[in-house]
Amino acid sequence: MRTERNLTRLERVFARLDREPERPAHIPVPRMSRHRVVLLAATLAFYVAIVWAVAITSWLVRFDWQVMFFRPYQQWPEIHAFLDYYVVLGQRGPTAVMVCAWLGWRSWRQHTLRPLLTLGASLLLLNITVGAAKIGMGRLGPHYAITIGSNEMGLGGDIFPSGHTANAVVTWGILAYLASTPRARRWLSALSAVTSLGVGLTTVYLGTHWLSDVLLGWAAGLLILLALPWFEPLIARAEDWIFALRDAWRSRRGGTVPAPAASPVGAPVMVTQPAADEGQTLARETAPTRPPRAPAHLAPGPHTARSERTPVTPVGSRRPPHSDRTPRTTGTSARPVTGG
Repeated sequence: MRTERNLTRLERVFARLDREPERPAHIPVPRMSRHRVVLLAATLAFYVAIVWAVAITSWLVRFDWQVMFFRPYQQWPEIHAFLDYYVVLGQRGPTAVMVCAWLGWRSWRQHTLRPLLTLGASLLLLNITVGAAKIGMGRLGPHYAITIGSNEMGLGGDIFPSGHTANAVVTWGILAYLASTPRARRWLSALSAVTSLGVGLTTVYLGTHWLSDVLLGWAAGLLILLALPWFEPLIARAEDWIFALRDAWRSRRGGTVPAPAASPVGAPVMVTQPAADEGQTLARETAPTRPPRAPAHLAPGPHTARSERTPVTPVGSRRPPHSDRTPRTTGTSARPVTGG
């Protein structure tokens, strides 16, 4: 009876990831192309222009106050209840859980940690860059503004840029970034743009952000998505490090490494023809230790040539045995001559 060790849940996950990727050919890793670099530079210039316009209390700050005094939540109160729920699409906790569940399933299907690691890297960059900008500029929100017409910067607030908007751009935009086909990338890019646009305008409607906060949040999130290809080598090294850590953990446990599961039907499997020496070595190593069995179509015992066998009459045959015939030999002999 064969007994096998029951694998833990973590070992089953790693055994699944050990398998060959299902679709490695048409899932391209985005590169830092010239077009992307131009978009990154333009977005960075837009980011700096928004910060400068708010810092010098330009027309943008006056427009922020005009929108705040307009009070959109009082102009259209009938959509207030719906937008209270819609703005959740920009909150970091719920959106990260939803997107992480989807990318976790993709990692399971494709046997790679890249989708989850890319999401983690983007959220880490989002928290560092947007958090540092919020604390550094210290702008107060519309509900806590003190002086009418001022930019409300440097007063200990954390509203500039809009975290809801930047989070919506990054969290939903990462789905388009990791899309496996150009068509899916186009559709997901449009969907994430509409979602983040709606989240930003919802915060302005609710009075929790200035309009300039939303503009800067869009730019901050887009900068992270455009700069992600620079972090792809780091993501690849992190994946290799995780698997190396897994192997070290297995070796410390001293158990046998479970064999990877069989490849799914339709998965691409590369078959190579071993060299002659390698094939002979492999055959010697994998040869069974027990003595070889005789073929099923041969009788046990020493094998004789057909010409040396004694003719046997089958049981139930109607033909009588011929005792006067001599057995055939390998040599050539003359036939006996009978009189007639």
